[in-house]
Amino acid sequence: MKTNYIFVTGGVVSSLGKGIISASIGKLLQARGYKVTIQKFDPYINIDPGTLNPYEHGECYVTEDGFETDLDLGHYERFTGIHTTRNNSITTGRIYKTVIDRERHGDYLGKTIQVVPHITDEIKRRMLREDEQGEDWDFVITEVGGTIGDIESAPFMEAIRQLRWQLGRSAVCVHLTYVPYLKAADELKTKPTQHSVKELQGMGIQPDILVLRTERHLDDSMRMKVASFCNVDLECVVQSEDMPSIYEVPVNMQHQGLDAAIMRKIGIPVGETPAMKAWRDFLEKQRNATHEVHIGLVGKYDLQDAYKSIRESLNLASIYNDVKAKLHFVNSEEITKENVAEKLEGLQGIVVCPGFGQRGIEGKIIAAEYTRTHDIPTFGICLGMQMMVIEFARNVLGYKDANSAEMNPDTPHNVIDIMEEQKSITQMGGTMRLGAYECELREGSRVYEAYSEKELISERHRHRYEFNNQYKEEYEKAGMKCVGINPKANLVEIVEIPEKKWYIGTQFHPEYSSTVLNPHPLFMSFIKACIN
Repeated sequence: MKTNYIFVTGGVVSSLGKGIISASIGKLLQARGYKVTIQKFDPYINIDPGTLNPYEHGECYVTEDGFETDLDLGHYERFTGIHTTRNNSITTGRIYKTVIDRERHGDYLGKTIQVVPHITDEIKRRMLREDEQGEDWDFVITEVGGTIGDIESAPFMEAIRQLRWQLGRSAVCVHLTYVPYLKAADELKTKPTQHSVKELQGMGIQPDILVLRTERHLDDSMRMKVASFCNVDLECVVQSEDMPSIYEVPVNMQHQGLDAAIMRKIGIPVGETPAMKAWRDFLEKQRNATHEVHIGLVGKYDLQDAYKSIRESLNLASIYNDVKAKLHFVNSEEITKENVAEKLEGLQGIVVCPGFGQRGIEGKIIAAEYTRTHDIPTFGICLGMQMMVIEFARNVLGYKDANSAEMNPDTPHNVIDIMEEQKSITQMGGTMRLGAYECELREGSRVYEAYSEKELISERHRHRYEFNNQYKEEYEKAGMKCVGINPKANLVEIVEIPEKKWYIGTQFHPEYSSTVLNPHPLFMSFIKACIN
């Protein structure tokens, strides 16, 4: 079977959930036995989101091959279980940099470099995945960030227009728009969708399928109205209503025949509707979970998307433990020794969140001390693990001035220090320790049990600073065990206090590899401890 290409664009407003729709399409086609990959094209000029503040763009998601990407890649991986790479996340910045580097190298033989054809050709090359030899995809799904009409996305739209002529029936355009409900008129309005489609048609692209985001159910007459105004078949007008959970979306899309419509457009026999048993079993578990487990996220970014993968990992692990996760954000900047008990009251477990920089770290240290001394299950991730290590040094080892070299380069007790290979680096973007690295687990430790007694695991990283091995013996003697070690770099990856119910910190980010059908073992173990 030759490769087919699905382009997902959005109109009217941003944040409609193009990532969830793209991931759902991927899941539905996978369920039919097809080999699928999903990629995101972002119109901003940053090379990647690695240097962006989470308030700008939510969390930065890291692929196994160590590329900092958009959080939508997290949705793609959680829904489909595929492993994305640097080839699945492209920005305008990367496109232009490639073209400019070639021009400087003299590859264009003195030609004038223009948006059309040079930039659009590079976009097309990436959309077609021409760099990947030996990868045979049945479907490549391409989501374009932003909204139709944005100046930044114009070259991407031109590339899609050209590809649709070039690929014929092998290319399908799915356009996601918004149908607002006007309370005063008690009416749903299709005009924004009509305008959005007209704008797309003005760029030379006729959408094949429309997905209408709506908070209210659309009846058939409204779908028919949209179909006739937008030159789309009625069966290709699909509504995406608000669901109780994002994981209901693939089943809702299947129920409305989104995958079948795509296959008919391409000319593939539709065949039987897949049962998707494992996915439906998961949804059943989710619906039946009535008891709540209250988890505190101690961090400095009061924004859902800043800790997106952690939130989803906690949700997934809770569902598999037959409970619902009720997540409470606790701003670490506001935590003091006087109010910590009040701030953490009623919480059955705490995640000390990752991050960078000075802001809010003392609050994380105070929270880690409180949960350690009150034996509340605690999970420290990356910077969170480092704060647990500093807290232990200050309050158990007696080094009151212990700190991280990141926060205080002159600290006499740098229990967290900059990694040797990071010392000469001056550039910010893409220069940390990134991607998947191996870790050896200590037999008999709690993490060893959590990973089903595996001795060697592989997890993804995003950090510059590390546990200072000069202090390792002291920590071990005092009761904080270094139970996960990178075999090549001798880097401490995991610390745990075995006497506690569950007090574990990881230098890596386990949340990046938790999926709907395979929740991460550490989150599973943590939630179990919180329930008990």
